[in-house]
Amino acid sequence: MKKILIAGYEAQTLNYQNAFSLLGALPCSLCGAPGQLVQKTSESPHSLVQNYDGLVLPGGGDISPALFGETNQGSRNIDEPLDLLQLDLLHAFASAGKPVLGICKGIQIINAGFGGKIIQNLNPASLSVHAWDEQDHIHTTKAACGTFPFRLYGSRPIVNSAHHQAVGALGAGLRVAQYAHDFVVEALYHENLPILGVQWHPERMCFSHARRDTEDGALLLKYFLSLL
Repeated sequence: MKKILIAGYEAQTLNYQNAFSLLGALPCSLCGAPGQLVQKTSESPHSLVQNYDGLVLPGGGDISPALFGETNQGSRNIDEPLDLLQLDLLHAFASAGKPVLGICKGIQIINAGFGGKIIQNLNPASLSVHAWDEQDHIHTTKAACGTFPFRLYGSRPIVNSAHHQAVGALGAGLRVAQYAHDFVVEALYHENLPILGVQWHPERMCFSHARRDTEDGALLLKYFLSLL
C-alpha cells in the first residue's frame, strides 16, 4: 500500500484522505491547526521523504508574499509556518525524485518553490469565474495536447474553481498543461521531475463528491498514484 503525505492539517484534509483511501492508498496528514502546526513526527522534511512514497500539497489559505519576493497585495489567511514546511517538503521530495501533486494552493506552492510568482488577486472578471461564492464555480478549460490533463480528460476538461489567486510567471522547469479561457493556469508540470499541479479540486469531483457537471477527479488522483 502506497503511503502519501498530505501536507495540510488533518481536520482540513478529510476529503483528500477519504479519496486516496478509497483508491487503495494510505494517506497521512499533519496534526494541529492554523497557528499551531505540529508534525506527526519530529523528523526533518528530508527524513520524512524516506517514510512516504509521494507528497500532496493541498488547498488552503494564501502563501506569504514574502516567500516569493513581494509585499502583500491582497493575500489573506496566511499561515507562514505551514508555507515554509510545505516548501521544505516540496524541495525534499523533488530532490529524492518522488512524485508531488499540488492542488489549488498546492499548485501555487510548486510555482513559488521553483522561483515563480503568484497573482495575488485576480481581476474582477476572472474572480467571477474562479472565486469561491458559497460553492465551487464550474467552467470549461483548455488542455495542451499530450499533457496529463489532455490524456485524462481530452482537450476541454470541465473543472471546479474556488480561488482568488493564481500562478503568475512560471518557475524554473515548469510548463503549463491546462488553462482557462482567461488564461488562468489550471494545471502545470515539471519538465524533468514527477511533479504536477492543478488549480482545481479533484477531491471534490469524485466518489461521494462526484458531480455530473465536471470530470471525474478520481482519474487524476489515480494517475498520481500510478507515478509512485
